[in-house]
Amino acid sequence: MTPLQASQLAREICELAPIVPVLVVDDAAHAQPLAKALVAGGLPALEVTLRTPAALEVISEMAKVEGGVVGAGTLLTPVDVHAAIDAGAKFGVSPGATDRLLDACEEAGLPLLPGVATATEAMRLLERGYTMLKFFPAEASGGAPALKAIGAPIPQVSFCPTGGVSPSNASDYLSLSNVVCAGGSWVAPKDKVQAGDWGGITALAKAAAALSR
Repeated sequence: MTPLQASQLAREICELAPIVPVLVVDDAAHAQPLAKALVAGGLPALEVTLRTPAALEVISEMAKVEGGVVGAGTLLTPVDVHAAIDAGAKFGVSPGATDRLLDACEEAGLPLLPGVATATEAMRLLERGYTMLKFFPAEASGGAPALKAIGAPIPQVSFCPTGGVSPSNASDYLSLSNVVCAGGSWVAPKDKVQAGDWGGITALAKAAAALSR
C-alpha cells in the first residue's frame, strides 16, 4: 500500500463521523457492548489504544460488531502493527512517525494516521505521500490556533486533532478547513464503562456525532 493510498483510506474512515472515540479499555468483556453503544450513537470509527493488557482482545471483540470500523491506537513498533492486524484492526494511529513504523504499515497494507505536532513533521510526511495526519498532542501543541496556522502554508494536508479535545473545544477544531474529524475520549468515560451505562454512552456519542464540521 502506498502512502497516498493509506492516506485516502484513513481519510475515508475519518469522514465517517466528526469524532473518533479514543478508547482505553481494561476489560475485554466491555468491548462489544461499548462498541455497539458508540456505533448506535453514530460514531462507527473506533480507536482502541494499545495501552492496556486487554487491548488486542478488545480489538478482536469490537471487530465483530456490525457497523463498526475498529483501529489500533498507540502503534509504536512494527511488532505493534502486526499484532493489531492479527487482532482485526482496520486502521492504525500513532502518536508520531518513524520510518520503521511507516514501512511496516505500508508493507502490511494497514492505513495509518501518523501523528505530528509541527510544520516540519507535516512537511516530511507530505513529502513521503501522507496527506491525512493526526495532530497530537493537540491542546499542548497550541490547540486550534496552532493547527490553523500550520494549515495555512500546507493546505494539502488534513488533520485529526487528538489530545485534550473536549466538548468545550471540539467545535473550534472542527471549524477549521484542514480538520476532517477529531479524536476524543469523553464519549466513553471510565465510570460509565465500568457501570455498564451503555445508554449513557450512546447519548454522549449522539451528541458528538451531531457536532458540525
